[in-house]
Amino acid sequence: MNERLSISAARNIFYGGTIFFAVIFVGLVINSVNYATDSETSNAHELNEKVALGKEVWERHSCINCHSLLGEGAYFAPELGNVWARRGGEEDAEGASEYIKEWMKAQPTGIEDRRQMPQFNLSDEELNGLVEFFKWTNGINTQNWPPNDEG
Repeated sequence: MNERLSISAARNIFYGGTIFFAVIFVGLVINSVNYATDSETSNAHELNEKVALGKEVWERHSCINCHSLLGEGAYFAPELGNVWARRGGEEDAEGASEYIKEWMKAQPTGIEDRRQMPQFNLSDEELNGLVEFFKWTNGINTQNWPPNDEG
């Protein structure tokens, strides 16, 4: 019972396994693309110039160096993927919008022993874009991420 695996059998196992897992990989990629582009699970149709401006402000000021967005980024400051909902945007859109803009304008707060956000001196247009970006981000189907309201 000391039979060895022949070269041709090993080659067949290798090719068969490669093809099997390649088919699985392609199937998962197709499933992911279909999920991401499905109109019921995606809010891509809501993208507009204000959202793009907000994203550009987010990137220009490297907000991700302190904040996380949908779990990506630094954990020095709060998660901002659901800041719109946390500030009541779903019930009072105007109130949440004003809260976020005034919070940005009031930084740094000067409270001792507390982390401080720098003052970026954003224009009203940039602040509105950032709010629209947060509103759009809040509408992404994250499958219940983050696991709690405060991120």
